[in-house]
Amino acid sequence: MPFQYHIHAQEGDVAPYVLLPGDPGRVETIASYWDSARKVASNREYTTYTGVYKGMPISCTSTGIGAPSTAIALEELARIGATTFLRVGTCGTYQDEINNGDIIIFDSAVRFDGTSVLYAPIEYPAVANYEVLNACVEAAENLNIPHHVGATRSGDTFYARQGKPGSSFNNFWQSNWEHFQEDMKRLNVKGSEMETGIVFVLPKLWGLRAGSMAVVVDNTFRVTDESGQFDAEATLDHSAENIQRLAQLGSESLYTLYQRDLKKKV
Repeated sequence: MPFQYHIHAQEGDVAPYVLLPGDPGRVETIASYWDSARKVASNREYTTYTGVYKGMPISCTSTGIGAPSTAIALEELARIGATTFLRVGTCGTYQDEINNGDIIIFDSAVRFDGTSVLYAPIEYPAVANYEVLNACVEAAENLNIPHHVGATRSGDTFYARQGKPGSSFNNFWQSNWEHFQEDMKRLNVKGSEMETGIVFVLPKLWGLRAGSMAVVVDNTFRVTDESGQFDAEATLDHSAENIQRLAQLGSESLYTLYQRDLKKKV
């Protein structure tokens, strides 16, 4: 396939197994856990490294924030040979028993994005590939990393629907935001982020594999300052330790899957 317009990569530049963080600044951190790595390209929100982890060819491409830019990354990576995708990001949680620093391995997504419905109707299931999901759970258990398995709310907005004063500029508010978080909690939705829906839908349409996990950086009911106003900067826990745990588990999860794939070929 020809040179890809947005990610600035071509066939041979990426491995079949690809990690997908949102933040381009995290790609180098993730690649530092591998045995070897080289920078392929960096353009706009898309930074790509390719290397080797325990003998497995592996790549990492940042997607930027949200479904539209993530869909572009998926489209272009698939065109040049990527077949297995694992989102490694951050999220909030609606559930009290989940702590900051825990990993949520998503088995499904409640779709609140606009991009995935352009590919498939809202009734189409946004679910993890079972092979990827099982590999993620096994890796988390082997590494003794606190983790949970469940659904995420995957939407297009960061500030809207927070359900707190000041979450949108100038205190803009819609009445249907008020109980949104409580509804997600009652529905036993564990995570809140912006990319998993599209990560699940597109590879499934194409006959490829995808999974998703995120480290918890806040409880969505507690993203406030002392006055009760929405304040992401004051509460979100993007510590180096959390990101390192995510990088380790993501790489090890794909390696677990890689080993299983090799056994199938024997």
